Amino acid sequence: MDAFIASILAVALAEVGDKTQLLALFLTAVFARKSAIVLGIFVATILNHAVSAWFGVWISEHLSQSTLTWIVAISFIAVGLWLLIPDKDDEVDEKYMKWGAFVATTVLFFFAEIGDKTQIATVLLAANYNDFVMVLMGSTAGMMLANVPVVYMGAWLMKVLPFKLVRIGACILFLILGVATLLRHYYF
Repeated sequence: MDAFIASILAVALAEVGDKTQLLALFLTAVFARKSAIVLGIFVATILNHAVSAWFGVWISEHLSQSTLTWIVAISFIAVGLWLLIPDKDDEVDEKYMKWGAFVATTVLFFFAEIGDKTQIATVLLAANYNDFVMVLMGSTAGMMLANVPVVYMGAWLMKVLPFKLVRIGACILFLILGVATLLRHYYF
């Protein structure tokens, strides 16, 4: 259960203000079918984070516990610090727009997630907890918690959220995960 809760919190907070959240806002402005956008986000996240969680579990099974602990702890801290750097709105490839809300969202979200903070966080969480299912479910729930409100409430939500404070909170959470990883390995 720890893997599930940590994954929800880490990914939901890391996603706030992220380029994929900005992509959700863009898609909401382009397409009227909000449910198709939400479904596209869900499918893209499941596909992308399944590969990420599998890779994280694979890493955890092929590295010594001590090496894995240090890699995961340092990476959590690095992602935490990376969260302090705001994402820029990347240009969206217009050719996908003609395919409709679901396909455009699925394709664009899947590719936007490659190498993104939340994908890296999913790899790290799966490596840390060695739990594919709970991390996949938690990271997907976190993505949906962060993006579904943007799809339905759009620009209003983006104006009222204190992104700087959310970013700092997410940074602190990842720093805590990094330190907790070390403490759990060496003291518990």
